Amino acid sequence: MAHRRAEALSRRRLYGLIAGTAMVAAVTGLLDVLEPYVLPLHLLALYLLVVLVVAMVWGTVLAVVTSVLSVVAYLYLFARPQGFENADSQTAVALAAFLVTAVVVGRLAARLRHAALVSAQLSREQSALRRIATLVARSAQPSRVYEAVTREVGLLYGADLACMERYEADGSVRSVATWSRRSGPGPPSVGARLALDGLDVAHEVRRTCDPVRVEDFRYATGSIAREARALGIRSSVACPILVAGRVWGVIVTAKKSDDPFPANTEAQIAAFTDLVAIAIENAEANAELAASRARIVTAADGARRRIEHDLHDGVQQRLVTLLIRLNNAETTVPSDLDGLDDLRTELHDVAGGLRDAFDELREVARGIHPAILAQGGLAPALKGLARRSAIPVELDVHVEERLPEPVEVSAYYVVSEALTNAVKHAQATLVTVRVEADSKLLRVHVHDDGVGGADFAAGGTGLVGLKDRVEALDGTMFLESPRGAGTTLIAELPLVPTERAGHD
Repeated sequence: MAHRRAEALSRRRLYGLIAGTAMVAAVTGLLDVLEPYVLPLHLLALYLLVVLVVAMVWGTVLAVVTSVLSVVAYLYLFARPQGFENADSQTAVALAAFLVTAVVVGRLAARLRHAALVSAQLSREQSALRRIATLVARSAQPSRVYEAVTREVGLLYGADLACMERYEADGSVRSVATWSRRSGPGPPSVGARLALDGLDVAHEVRRTCDPVRVEDFRYATGSIAREARALGIRSSVACPILVAGRVWGVIVTAKKSDDPFPANTEAQIAAFTDLVAIAIENAEANAELAASRARIVTAADGARRRIEHDLHDGVQQRLVTLLIRLNNAETTVPSDLDGLDDLRTELHDVAGGLRDAFDELREVARGIHPAILAQGGLAPALKGLARRSAIPVELDVHVEERLPEPVEVSAYYVVSEALTNAVKHAQATLVTVRVEADSKLLRVHVHDDGVGGADFAAGGTGLVGLKDRVEALDGTMFLESPRGAGTTLIAELPLVPTERAGHD
């Protein structure tokens, strides 16, 4: 590492020396042209421009060398006929003042440039951190955070390649985000796995839980090292991503040039890994919350189904049996005997009341969990809802096959609650229901022509419960209900696990 830094510093100083010498020669030539018209001593300040440029680009040391070179060039070419030894006192004082001034100006210019570079770098880092923090605060999907952090780190610290990898239980790493400064061969694609074998940065980070730097991959072993050599990588810096005290993954930056990463790169990248850890913790918390809500909804639906089954096979069957026996008893009462008319009338009224009770119980059972939904699917269940509705319903269902049970149940209750609200609160005369599904999403659209004004805050437990049910499946629910313009309820339910719901 020290050897490579010394080599890079030597090359940089050599380039600076060559550039400074060329600029001194150019200014000297200009002085030679202007000498017949202006005293060269008056133009000595032009050399300060060269010193200033060298100081700002290559630093104080080369600025001092350039200052001395400028004085030597002036004495050799313009202090004639006195020469070095016989330069008059005025010229000597001027040159001494120039030399001191040049050194001071060079030092100040170098410091100013260094401060400007540090400030600019800090500003870029803060801007990048704000962008990442905004994504995290908005609960963006983890993949977006991974991609953004990998790109920002690669750009900020002069890397040619950058990638973020997650440690897997089988001892490998899986790529979750990649970035490359130029087109062409890059790091392994997202989803690719590499074994942790030999000496490589990912293996060392997992072993030590600390940042790791590799300055030369020529003698490193393992699949990751071979991949690095194939890509022409010369040096690499890797920092761990710690989540809840465990090493979740690693972010790796790599260079193909001989210039090493700055000494404080690891500490600067750590600020980004902290944000990644927050995003992962948020995603895991959200996934656990969604899973918990889904378990609650599933348990509630199972309880509803059992209650409906018990009502159908128990109480409803007993009521049917009693109704049949009561009808039989009514038919056995002789019609030609006086004094039995009141008995027949009473039996008829009791049978009618029993039928009404049976119908009400059947409606309650349907509300708890419609048997037709489990038997026939969503389309027949919605047709039954529309048929029993107190107001006309235009139903348009485009669902060709059975959907996952939680999705069908949630879609059914969305329509059921919307119809109930349209009857009870909206004073609607017509409700349109449109249901369509593709390979990934079920979309339920319910609109009524009522008075509007509904919202989740004032909608009671029904709408809020529906929203919770839909979001438990990682779906979304929208409500538009301007006063006097009806109410539109839209629910979108994923048919496949989404990244947020299935975050591992």
